[in-house]
Amino acid sequence: MIRGVIIMNDQGKPRLIKFYEFQPVEKQHELVRSIYRILCSRAENVSNFVKVDSLFGPDVRLVYKTFATLYFVFVFDNSENELAMLDLMQVFVETLDKCFSNVCELDVVFNFSKVHTILDEIILGGQVLETSSSEVVKAVEEISKMERNANSILPASWQGR
Repeated sequence: MIRGVIIMNDQGKPRLIKFYEFQPVEKQHELVRSIYRILCSRAENVSNFVKVDSLFGPDVRLVYKTFATLYFVFVFDNSENELAMLDLMQVFVETLDKCFSNVCELDVVFNFSKVHTILDEIILGGQVLETSSSEVVKAVEEISKMERNANSILPASWQGR
C-alpha cells in the first residue's frame, strides 16, 4: 500500500502532502522534516530507494526523484514494488507536465486543487487506480469541464453566444 505522497522544494518546504493513513498535522510536519534531512544527506550517486523503518515502522520504504527544484517522494510498504513506484512517480510527473506545460513549483502552489485531483486519479486510498498519463489527463479535463459548467450562471445551451 502507498502510505503517502509528498512534494517539497529543495529547501524542504512542503508543496503537497498526502498521507493515506491518518497522521496528525504535527506528525506530518515532523515526517516531512525528517524525510528532507534524509534526502539532503544522500549523495547524488546512491539509490533513490530508502528504508524508513525508523519513521514509519517496519517494512516501509520511500522512493524519491528530483525534478528541477522539487523532490517527489512516495512512501510505501513492502506490498508495493520499488520500480513500479518509481514508474508511477514518473506517470505523475508526466501528467503534471501535460496539464501545466512543463510543471514548476509555482504550478503546484497555485493549482493545488488540480494537483490533488490529478493525484486522486492516479492513487486513491493508497491503491493505484491508473497508470496511463493520457487517461488521467482525459479524466482531469472532464472534471474541469464539469466544474466550469457547475459554476456557470448561464445554461450550457446559452454559453458561447
